Amino acid sequence: MLTILGFVMIATFLVLIMMKKMSPIAALVLIPALFCVFVGQGGQLGEYVLKGVGDLAPTAAMLMFAIVYFGVMIDVGLFDPIVRGILRFCKADPLRIVVGTALLAAIVSLDGDGSTTFMITVSAMYPLYKRLGMSLVVMTGVAATANGVMNTLPWGGPTARAATALKVDAGDVFVPMIPALAVGMAAVLVLAYVLGRRERKRLGMLTLDEALETGTGSGTGSGTEQVLVKAGAGSSTAVGGSTAVGGPGAGSGKGTGSGTGAGVGGGTGTAPGEESGAKSGEESDDEGFQGLDPDRPTLRPRLYWFNAGLTVALLTSMILELLPIPVLFLIGAALALTVNYPNMAEQKARIAAHADNVLNVSGMVFAAAVFTGVLTGTGMVEHMADWLVGAIPEGMGPHMGIVTGVLSLPLTYFMSNDGFYFGVLPVLAEAGAAHGVSPLEIARASLVGQPLHMSSPLVPAVYVLVGMAKVEFGDHTKFTVKWAALTSLVVLAAGILFGII
Repeated sequence: MLTILGFVMIATFLVLIMMKKMSPIAALVLIPALFCVFVGQGGQLGEYVLKGVGDLAPTAAMLMFAIVYFGVMIDVGLFDPIVRGILRFCKADPLRIVVGTALLAAIVSLDGDGSTTFMITVSAMYPLYKRLGMSLVVMTGVAATANGVMNTLPWGGPTARAATALKVDAGDVFVPMIPALAVGMAAVLVLAYVLGRRERKRLGMLTLDEALETGTGSGTGSGTEQVLVKAGAGSSTAVGGSTAVGGPGAGSGKGTGSGTGAGVGGGTGTAPGEESGAKSGEESDDEGFQGLDPDRPTLRPRLYWFNAGLTVALLTSMILELLPIPVLFLIGAALALTVNYPNMAEQKARIAAHADNVLNVSGMVFAAAVFTGVLTGTGMVEHMADWLVGAIPEGMGPHMGIVTGVLSLPLTYFMSNDGFYFGVLPVLAEAGAAHGVSPLEIARASLVGQPLHMSSPLVPAVYVLVGMAKVEFGDHTKFTVKWAALTSLVVLAAGILFGII
């Protein structure tokens, strides 16, 4: 009974958010609470929720301070050179922009943190998508899938969990998987190329000047959108925490709207009424086009190498696990704010500029704690896993590596990585060992589902992605799941072909 209710609860959640009948936060809270009553354990709801909140509190703290830290780094201009390079490559060609999104997400994913990847990728690419009227779910889908492939790095989480759960060396798990993962990354680039061609066919290929004249993006809306400015544009909206001109829904044709600027895009300022019209001809006379405003007041060029060193030290400390990640980001955010903005008013302005993202993401994480708490506390996860393992035919025993790879797609999507790697994977490994399948092969196969996992509603980082991109989670899910699942199957097929799985 718990098995059926578990699957029904997850299906209900996904259907409601994809049909936009409920917001993700409401669905994450109300649906599991209702099902907890259904299974006759309503009295334990508080205990389950508090257990879930306790488990996810470090993740929420990490995301809060990571958003502040990397938001400040974007504000001060640390990533300007990377963004300029990507923008020079992309120009105003939708195909190049989508491929550039995949490349940027893959490069930034080397730090092993999905939230960081999404913050930097969206901050850099969102303005181009908006200016050219491109589909934002293409951006979120490509970024999430690219990050999912790269998330298998030993310091990214899944590989370390698999190695720990099966008591094998993480290097022995990851290194042989590199060829298959490389094929997976190539599949993401092919996907980006195909989606980019589709966008180019729909929108056409513009020069930068034409993009300025016929831009379809909204006025200011968010800090990320203000990354795109014209050189010498006197009418450009203010950046760096100043309030844009115009009330909700205002749009004078000069690119003004409502919302608070947030530096270069790390912040989010809201836009209750984004401008519906295109830019006016007044701005089209401005000469030149730049990816980043070189004169924004939040820049700290003299502190560039301090900020670069601090970021490298922070990422190195994460990889070496010198301190828990939430503690590292807390200290890093405090140092970044203190050194770059010694004035208290400036510090408050920077924190306020990123507060919207912090609140949205942390709120979503704590809402997800209700979902995971009920799913785990009631025993639904355990019963679902046992049912899936028991459903494996006896004749598939010698092929448990392939079975594990296939099961990793739905299981890592419907479960947290901790639940899958520490709860289900040991059972699969034990079943494989009875048929001579090594734990290393099982561990490698378990990584196959990560491209799909990164779009799971149980992954906190995905809410950073859709929140900053202003994409409905349901829209992102409908678009991304099929492509992410296909990428996972490509990785599995490559692993089989190379004899890794």
